[in-house]
Amino acid sequence: MTKLPNWNLNRKEAGYRPVHERITDYTEVEQTLNRDDRVLQASRCMDCGVPFCHWACPLGNRMPEWQALLAKGDWHAAYALLATTHNFPEFTARLCPALCEKSCVMNLHGQPVTTRENEAAVTEYAFAEGYVKPAPPTTRTGKRVAVVGSGPAGLALADMLNRKGHYVTVFEKDEHPGGLLRFGIPDFKLGKDLIDRRLNILLQEGVVFENNTEVGRDLDPAALLHDYDAVCLAVGAGQPRDLPVEGRSLKGVHFALELLQQQNRVISRDAVNRVSTSTNELISAKGKNVLVIGGGDTGSDCVGTAVRHKAAVVTQIEIMPEPPEHYNPATPWPNYPLVKKTSSSHLEGCTRRWNLSTRRFIGENGHLTGVEVVAVEWEKDATGRLIMKETGLPEIIPAGLALLSMGFVHPVHEGLLDRLGVAYDARGNVTADATFQTSVPKLFVAGDAHYGAGLVVRAIASGRQAAAAIDRFLA
Repeated sequence: MTKLPNWNLNRKEAGYRPVHERITDYTEVEQTLNRDDRVLQASRCMDCGVPFCHWACPLGNRMPEWQALLAKGDWHAAYALLATTHNFPEFTARLCPALCEKSCVMNLHGQPVTTRENEAAVTEYAFAEGYVKPAPPTTRTGKRVAVVGSGPAGLALADMLNRKGHYVTVFEKDEHPGGLLRFGIPDFKLGKDLIDRRLNILLQEGVVFENNTEVGRDLDPAALLHDYDAVCLAVGAGQPRDLPVEGRSLKGVHFALELLQQQNRVISRDAVNRVSTSTNELISAKGKNVLVIGGGDTGSDCVGTAVRHKAAVVTQIEIMPEPPEHYNPATPWPNYPLVKKTSSSHLEGCTRRWNLSTRRFIGENGHLTGVEVVAVEWEKDATGRLIMKETGLPEIIPAGLALLSMGFVHPVHEGLLDRLGVAYDARGNVTADATFQTSVPKLFVAGDAHYGAGLVVRAIASGRQAAAAIDRFLA
């Protein structure tokens, strides 16, 4: 007999660890429900005739099917089905903004199925019970593929091509694989042991990693194209957008990634010389007034890190208007809602302000003491384009540390692209056709290097799609 959906059951989230506890360490802030509760939450899925959750997911995960298996208590089968469309559910279960939940039919009543938390529970159960095992390919094609970059796109690409029997080598410029998963995401959101756990499986399946190897510096790009049957650029979008205003060179003004990368390396006890910044000093927020410029996820990560440093005051500003709290008529269901996001870091102690533009950095004796901002408003011109106008008088926000978190541009230095002879657009994104192939024979592109900074789940999907294209090319 088919089990009917449990429509009368309310959404139940696991929530976060208590604030007073979690701000004293860097372990993950999210908690987990017990297995019985998780099964009940999965039973809320209605198995809609048109599964908008499936439509919204870049990976095309089959949410109704694997959650139905979980609702029946078949955890093994639920993970097995999830793994057919997803290489690394343990990553997205912690980092994804849950596009599937936003498009869930139950979200029409503000009660979407807890798909992301269910995904985490199913995956951790599979690892704990030993269901996730290395499965090296039984035969090899003899073809060799080089993957440049070991972020989510590069790892997914390497995993899929290795499964097809090709010999895959991943080149990573940093000391460990993982890209921004390892060095850009704080441990309190994604424990690095989870990355190492998955990497160990890939290693046992035959994927080769060459760390501390930057293509263009340590390795000639031309030699790479000569020695391999196919090469794929999956270098991510690691160049942060700068703010070239007066006082930018003052000590105390840093890119957000300088702080986040440093903190991740400190926790992993990597060499201090890999922690150095543009000023060759460790960044500390302890006892300081910290200003985070930029209202996105990276800015939120800076807030949580500054709180753990025991900053005196943490303020986050955003140049755009404050979004609606719960519902935005401009982005109706089942589209992703552009609403105000409040992260676990924001709940730990942070003043948030909107419609503020940064005019200049102010300092004394070469050190930052404050940031001059001005209120702005946005209007549409005749073409519908948003135009920013300053309103009111300038204001100075006291700050001993300013962190620039305004997004990313130019996924890879143009010098490398020029040496490869590959075409790219004005933003530095590598140009490719529908098969992910660039203007250079044998050279492909995947992830943020192709379309600019995006979500982890989208990068994984891009890596899978590029792998399928490369496999067809090699055949």
